Amino acid sequence: MSAPPDPATFLSGDAGDVTAPWRRVKRTLGEAAYGLADLAAGTRRTADRLAARQPPLRVLVVGVYRPGSLLGEAVGSLGSSRHETRIALGSTADADRSLADWTVMERLRAGKFENLNRLLAESTGYHADWTIVVDDDVELPARFLDRFVAVCEAFGLGLAQPAQTLRSHSAWKVTRRRPASLARETRFVEIGPVTGFRREVAAELLPFPSLRFGWGLDLHWAALAAEHGWRLGVVDAVPVRHEAALVAASYPRADAIGEARRFLASRSYLASSSAGEVLAVHRRPP
Repeated sequence: MSAPPDPATFLSGDAGDVTAPWRRVKRTLGEAAYGLADLAAGTRRTADRLAARQPPLRVLVVGVYRPGSLLGEAVGSLGSSRHETRIALGSTADADRSLADWTVMERLRAGKFENLNRLLAESTGYHADWTIVVDDDVELPARFLDRFVAVCEAFGLGLAQPAQTLRSHSAWKVTRRRPASLARETRFVEIGPVTGFRREVAAELLPFPSLRFGWGLDLHWAALAAEHGWRLGVVDAVPVRHEAALVAASYPRADAIGEARRFLASRSYLASSSAGEVLAVHRRPP
């Protein structure tokens, strides 16, 4: 095994902390301005038109939630009026009453990715065109799934994520929303809070490796994407809110960095200095 890499080569250098009052005011104003720009550009209307003409697909949604999670409010946006969807959730405690219809496993005790792998294994017989992995601390816009899948399909994205609001706690600046944009082709897609895998990409990347925290995994994905010729992107048309907690707020940062160093020591990965590169901005449908 090679020597563990320098953390500076895989850390973003930004904690994504927007809790300071002046930052929240500034970014709230920025969100309002971006919303007006999207309205003028007709971004959502375009996403809806793409969704209306998108042929039906099979979509699998998996996620693990804790008590007090936001998934009870988000699950409505994970339904679809066009696609055949399966939502398979796991709970670290007893099933939440608002999520009981979609909870297939309870009292999960392992790490995040080990738990997600159990959910993926439970859904092995469901041959999905898209697999969407969602965290439990994210707020989704209305009609999220239909719009997200349609934009990804329109631009041929194989690995994608929705943009995050300016007020979101996001460590990677490239994931923050851009105004009047449907989607951006990028060299990097973050591992959360929502990640979409098209079937050919899911076949290569899922199930997840045996990791507890998963830092650095998305940079390894970026290297694999370059090797396979997969198109990566951030979908600005459906920005999500990831404002509930700071990155690494619930676990030791040093442990996550140590795991990443061990994982990346024997694997190719995109240097964090290149993760912010945008290859194309799509403001109109193809």
